[in-house]
Amino acid sequence: MQQGIESSARIGVYVCHCGLNIAGVVDVEAVRESARSLEGVVVVRDNRYTCSEVGQKSIADDIRELMLNRVVIASCSPRLHEKTFRTLLEKSGLNPHLLEMANIREHCSWVHYDDPEAATEKAKHLVRSAVARARLLQPLSRAKGRVIPKVMVVGGGVAGISAALYLGGMGIKTYLVEREPSIGGHMAMLDKTFPTLDCSLCILSPKMVEVAECENIEILSLSEIEKVEGQVGDFRIQVRRKPRYVNEEKCVGCGDCAAKCPVKVEDEFNRNMGTRKAIYIPFPQAIPPAYVIDEKNCRYFTQGKCKVCEKVCERGAIEYDQTSYTETIEVGAIIVATGFQPYDARGLPQYGYGRFANVITSLDFERLICADGPTYGKLKRPGDGKVPKRVAFIQCVGSRNASSGDRGYESCPEMGPRAEAAEPKAYCSRVCCMITAKQAFMVLEKYPDAEVYVYYIDMRTAGKGFEEFYRRGRSEGIVFLRGKPGEIEETDDGCLRVVSEDMDSGCILDLTFDMVVLAQGLVPPHGLVELAQKMNLSRSEDGFLMEGHPKLRPAETGIDGIYLAGCVQFPKDIPDSVAQAGAAAAAAAVTCSKDTIEIDPLGPVIDAELCIGCKLCEMLCPYGAIRVELTDKGPKAKSIEVACKGCGVCGASCSTKAITMKHYTDSQLTAQAKAILEVV
Repeated sequence: MQQGIESSARIGVYVCHCGLNIAGVVDVEAVRESARSLEGVVVVRDNRYTCSEVGQKSIADDIRELMLNRVVIASCSPRLHEKTFRTLLEKSGLNPHLLEMANIREHCSWVHYDDPEAATEKAKHLVRSAVARARLLQPLSRAKGRVIPKVMVVGGGVAGISAALYLGGMGIKTYLVEREPSIGGHMAMLDKTFPTLDCSLCILSPKMVEVAECENIEILSLSEIEKVEGQVGDFRIQVRRKPRYVNEEKCVGCGDCAAKCPVKVEDEFNRNMGTRKAIYIPFPQAIPPAYVIDEKNCRYFTQGKCKVCEKVCERGAIEYDQTSYTETIEVGAIIVATGFQPYDARGLPQYGYGRFANVITSLDFERLICADGPTYGKLKRPGDGKVPKRVAFIQCVGSRNASSGDRGYESCPEMGPRAEAAEPKAYCSRVCCMITAKQAFMVLEKYPDAEVYVYYIDMRTAGKGFEEFYRRGRSEGIVFLRGKPGEIEETDDGCLRVVSEDMDSGCILDLTFDMVVLAQGLVPPHGLVELAQKMNLSRSEDGFLMEGHPKLRPAETGIDGIYLAGCVQFPKDIPDSVAQAGAAAAAAAVTCSKDTIEIDPLGPVIDAELCIGCKLCEMLCPYGAIRVELTDKGPKAKSIEVACKGCGVCGASCSTKAITMKHYTDSQLTAQAKAILEVV
């Protein structure tokens, strides 16, 4: 059978110049001539841009006129244009899976740019191996799966809220999952936003109310994703619903319960600089607008007594018997918008955060300066409540500094267990420079006589109105010093000595400040590793989720039907997060607008005679796409075609070789390997 396929192959080979991306290093003409002599090849052409309209028309014409039944394209990564060329084949009357691509850009010209001869020889080998595999390709038919016209948005920050509103406005049923008691995310903690200095909650709060009032959006607060099964169009998601111990429908937010509650604990929303009760609402504008009981600190749950809140609640909203439960929700698409967490500045002990009371972070500053914060908008030193007259801001704390790592941490045991995110990061967090420029300006706005210094590596203010805002801060008297302090020391009166080099003048500066603000970077949120594993999503080197393509698919992932919005991809400001939320919502809406969805048939073929029902394939499949069922011939593996992503784990692990992967058969891969190793 394979011999018959191989001998009847009529292959067209198309070598792309990709402008000078390929042709600037690889001798395209030599690669083209090398391919002419390969078995089964009936035409070889080179194009300046094979993906262009002209290049695609050339291939389509050859398929019809020369009766091609296989196509090999030597160009860029299949990740970029495989879908483009498969669509072309299908429109030209050829099965889309009779395409093979040889990556001679990333694998040849880009990595061997300094050795054109080696790059050219490697390109010849890759084309020869692609032709060898193409001779054995077989036509495949796509499976069809159902589409559930609903979407789940995971994360209730500004990106998640925006995505949910876009979807709800289109009439699509949307579940907004948030692990905290209220939606709002980090934006709800900010006082003002740059560069316009608008009140953060004045912008966000109406959107939160709009979410609550939208009949197409269901808010699932205090909820987390436990398990994700299925595929694009038909996801089954297990959501763990944690108890609030307060009936959301009965609670009117009167606050009588909190007023009478005898327990006070640190308020995490105010960065532990204030207190709240054991029954509380995170912030006045919280959505859902219902109180929640902190069972770790509530006397009823810790000591079995109290129940004051139940006694004073006239509406009977307190429900101590609420329990955690799992709910399964079916949706057609998922948007992940779980955001970020601030870098834990304790990871750089030389700055004294967690040891020196008057060293705070940029998020701490937001709560101190906010009118509904612990000091009601008055900027006071946490150590003694005095108004600071000299304030320093230090940039890139946790960003652009991967080398410092754990240095000195072990000498500070009083700082407690090392945080998950304490390792400094190499990347720039993008928003920190503008956050500091905004906060420095806010200090002067409240206290015109204050002295404000900013220690920086580079001020990166690329955005609409950003540079103008930065220059305005300079003109108002903010002192910008290019140089990063090595260490902070505390003086006897709680002030802070900062020694650094001014890189512009070469002078060593030894200054003392009343307060130091650390511009902490943005890092992946807690639990993102586990969530990525549950959804089979890839993470990039920085720990954030990886997009489908950095240029053409920035809101998509490698898993069809799962999309990204906001800082879960990488650090962004609010406008960029909202814009990406719109793109993700549009992509999810397109998915949910279909009645059925076609799925690539790259799954396994199982030989029931060889299968022994060992269940190894079932255990290893990351997509739940294979099941072992009891038949009249004993337990046998069965493929769930619509759930399969064609990763090949089942085929590679099968000890009896009962599983063969479509489009990646042993004969195809063996022919490809032999050709690439062939000495010509």
